[in-house]
Amino acid sequence: MIDRKTVFEIHRLKNAGYSARQIARELRLGRDTVKKYLLTPEVTVNPKKPKGSKLDTYCDLIDSFLEEYPLIQAPVVLQRLQEKGFDGQITIVRDYLQKRREKAMKNRQAFIRFESAPGKQMQIDWGHFDTLIYGATKRKLYALAVVESYSRMLYVQFTHSQRQEVLHQSLLNAFRFFGVSPEEIVVDNMLTAVTERCGRVVRFNDAFLDFLRPFKIAPVACNIRSPQEKGKIERSIQYIRQNFWPARTFTDLMDVQNQVNQWRDTVANVRIQQTTGEKPQDRFAGVIPRPLPEGLPDCRETETVLAHKDFAVIFDGNQYTAPPWTVGKHLILKADFNTVTLYHLQKQVAVHFRSWERKQRIELPSHREQVKKLQNKLWRERDIAILSSLCPEAVDYLSALAAARQPVKKTAAVLLILKDEYGEAAFICAIRKAIAHKAYGAEYIRNILHQESTPKKQHPPVKLKNEALNNLRLAEPSLAEYDAYILKRRRDHE
Repeated sequence: MIDRKTVFEIHRLKNAGYSARQIARELRLGRDTVKKYLLTPEVTVNPKKPKGSKLDTYCDLIDSFLEEYPLIQAPVVLQRLQEKGFDGQITIVRDYLQKRREKAMKNRQAFIRFESAPGKQMQIDWGHFDTLIYGATKRKLYALAVVESYSRMLYVQFTHSQRQEVLHQSLLNAFRFFGVSPEEIVVDNMLTAVTERCGRVVRFNDAFLDFLRPFKIAPVACNIRSPQEKGKIERSIQYIRQNFWPARTFTDLMDVQNQVNQWRDTVANVRIQQTTGEKPQDRFAGVIPRPLPEGLPDCRETETVLAHKDFAVIFDGNQYTAPPWTVGKHLILKADFNTVTLYHLQKQVAVHFRSWERKQRIELPSHREQVKKLQNKLWRERDIAILSSLCPEAVDYLSALAAARQPVKKTAAVLLILKDEYGEAAFICAIRKAIAHKAYGAEYIRNILHQESTPKKQHPPVKLKNEALNNLRLAEPSLAEYDAYILKRRRDHE
């Protein structure tokens, strides 16, 4: 006797057009048995519903990861799903990825694997990683990957450019991280390292050679279109793209660097490396010490800048304040990934956090306070105090002079002379008119007074050696006679 499920299958195959012989062969039954149960009424079997997977509610999210990052790896997906509440194992995640992704095995070429002695070689390369947005400013994002060839120990430095100084800063940070420097460093044909090549003859960048010289590092340029010669760093860039970068959010460059440092120490350098079968961190312990030289070079971006009258210098599209006493002086500016430092005569005078947004004014509160103190001191000067006591408009005028970066003390002295010469009332009227026309400066006040007033105070006569001439007096002209003359001339012409 057969079970109900088999009877169901007999009738299902019959309805599908199978003959009794075909059904017997398919179900491994006797032909007579099949014929017997074909004569019985058809039965129904309720098949079991497939058991749901913990992954079902997360499939759309995984598909979105795959769409944006086609080579994303299972551990990364698992980590992102766990952040959303997933409590399943990595096996079902890996199986799902395998089913959803086609793995192309094209253009595979055989090549000899290059291995180096412990501590002998490092490989470097740049990778482009989209952009970061700072307000209204977009900055391209790059990563310099540095790999110690023997151990596969990895260092990653994210930057916003691939300039010469940035390359040197990044390598210096890498050497500090490793605590050692290699005998040779393998590069591709980046212009900051290789300026010219003809066949196997390579001309290296002079600035790059100058940077390597204190470390006694020899540069090695791999051949064009030969990625296998620096396969370790090529795979590292790919590893960063697949394992670190997907499905992360960042606020700024410092945030990116902090996240990649944490990932480097907890994932990249403590995983079992496929080729060596060891953790890079453990294998690096066998690297031959080659300590860094004393007095590491200063690789910061360096510019000579002018401190403008608003006590600020301009760098990378932003204003950074300097002490007010530096106004009009040339300063040395040095910038790294996080800070902007100002020097005057080799003495540090200001340190700012670097802003990657443009058209910003980055101001230290101490600089603003210093300006206020200077202004307060200025207001305590005698001439300024006298002018301030005349009227509120005089105070406003002096404030406007200070805001316009005019020499307030010197201007106040000239204004007092004009006040004495033309009289206080006329002077105050001139001040009010100058404010209305936003005319700030002693010459503006002088012109207004000259045009609208007659000096109230006459200068004393010049003393001559001949006393008789000093006593000579001329009669005052009669303006009435002049008026009469003008009137007569007008009538004659009529």
